[in-house]
Amino acid sequence: MKIPVFVSCPTALSESQDQCRDLIIRELDLFGLEPRALGRSDYPVDTPLREVLVVARHCSGGVILGFSQVFAERAVSKPGTSDERTLSGFHVPTPWNHLESGILYALGLPVLIFREPGVTGGIFELGTSEIFIHPMPTPAVAANAASGLRDVFLKWQGRVRERYYHQTW
Repeated sequence: MKIPVFVSCPTALSESQDQCRDLIIRELDLFGLEPRALGRSDYPVDTPLREVLVVARHCSGGVILGFSQVFAERAVSKPGTSDERTLSGFHVPTPWNHLESGILYALGLPVLIFREPGVTGGIFELGTSEIFIHPMPTPAVAANAASGLRDVFLKWQGRVRERYYHQTW
């Protein structure tokens, strides 16, 4: 039996993003973990946010995949304030990454976070939590044994298994 883990990922992905997602799903499978996600493995019968909570409660870990879903050549951050600044090449992930990571964190689940270059803000902001933020692995990087990707999954899945086997239902 595979151990369920929640995967926060947009449903609409580019071809290269989909290859990265597939790589991560293969790693989960390699470690005997079952990806659970709204719109992919689970379909809501209640409101989507409530359903995220229901699914996440039955998981022993979570993976956040910060793929760029909006790109702006230029954007203004904190307009009209003393902290206003102009951003160039601004990448925005799906807001569901932030909601779902908050739920996973509140449930005390071990969380593994990946983000594409340029994706920032919320859970992807360095120092937001004690969770290390990893660069999104690509098939080319993963093919390199020295990439350390397998080690990242090995350490995280150990915490997932500990949670699964010591959980009181």
